[in-house]
Amino acid sequence: MTTHQSLLHRLGGEDAVNAAVDLFYKKVLADDIINSYFKHTNMQSQAVKQKMFLSHVFGGKDTYNGKSLRQAHKYMKLENKHFEAVAKHLLATLHELKVNSDVIAEVALTVYKSKDDVLNIKT
Repeated sequence: MTTHQSLLHRLGGEDAVNAAVDLFYKKVLADDIINSYFKHTNMQSQAVKQKMFLSHVFGGKDTYNGKSLRQAHKYMKLENKHFEAVAKHLLATLHELKVNSDVIAEVALTVYKSKDDVLNIKT
C-alpha cells in the first residue's frame, strides 16, 4: 500500500518552504518588473503570510486565514508579465535549493492553475 505524501512534505516541509520564501523575496525585490508592487509593503509580514499560504496550498496545516488570491490581487492591475516574473522567481528558487525536478513541475502546475485568480481574469 502506497501513501501519497503532500507536496509540502515532498518539498522538505515547512522549514524548506520558509527558506524558499526568504530566497524568493530577495529575487522579487531585485526585479524591476515587480518590485514596485512591494515598495510600501512590510516584507517581514508579507513573508509570514506567504509562508502560511504556501504551506496550506502545498497540503500542510490549514492555518491560512488570509485573503484569496483573487481578493489579494484584485486592485493591483497585474499583467501576464508580472505573473510570469513571480513564477520564474519561485521556480528558480526551487531549482537553486535543489528541489527534485518532479516536485518543481508539480509546484509549477499549482502556480499556473492560479493564474486567472492572480490576474483577476473572469472564467
